[in-house]
Amino acid sequence: MNKYSSHCDEFYLNMDLCTEMDLPQNRETILHFFEQIQKRYPAMTNFYSRSRGEFCLEEEKDAGRGRWVSLEPRRLCSGLSKPESVEDATNQHCNVLELVPYELSVSHLDCESLNITMGFDFSYRGNHDELLAEAIGLINPFEKLGQLAGNSVLNYEPLIQFAFDDDCKTQCRLAFETRTTAYQVRSGEFSEDVLSVYLTVRHFDSLKSGRDFPAELRRITQSCEKVADEFLVESVLQPLQHTIALK
Repeated sequence: MNKYSSHCDEFYLNMDLCTEMDLPQNRETILHFFEQIQKRYPAMTNFYSRSRGEFCLEEEKDAGRGRWVSLEPRRLCSGLSKPESVEDATNQHCNVLELVPYELSVSHLDCESLNITMGFDFSYRGNHDELLAEAIGLINPFEKLGQLAGNSVLNYEPLIQFAFDDDCKTQCRLAFETRTTAYQVRSGEFSEDVLSVYLTVRHFDSLKSGRDFPAELRRITQSCEKVADEFLVESVLQPLQHTIALK
């Protein structure tokens, strides 16, 4: 069990590499790329096309952990839900990125952005927006507005983004996704959809000469993990857990 599992109902760690140029789309290249991934992870046996130009290889849904890789015209994604550790997921993403220069002809110049995202899902059958506002609070200028607006919060998805460096090429983004509708609030019939917390660290622009994708991914993953450990767990995840437990 990873160190974040006790703070949410489901934890996952995803990687996205966006390119400036189109990735190869011919049949032989795509199949060979996914065959190389399958050699490293034999349990990934489910290959399919989602839409034109988008392909995915994943483990069977009942495999417990959800390991998957997808390829789009200008984006490569890799994900793992319920990883044994952050390192476990990071190793998967690095293994995928190691194939990129040789199988997809992507160089350090062709990087538009490289992202690592930690996702935390919470199961709560109720008003997600109201729950979030209660758990993490409203910023001071809006507290009075919340009191005047009535009892039902309908949309509360705060977002903050900041840069780690002066040239703003490494950025961190904290976002929330609530899934409660006004109809559900009116009717009192709430769905089983989860409330999600996303922490993303992103490198923008081409990589420096001599810098490879796996090394850059490990760098931004360390930054993401530091924010999660030193801020997110105590200030966001634990308050959400506590508030849900009281409902």
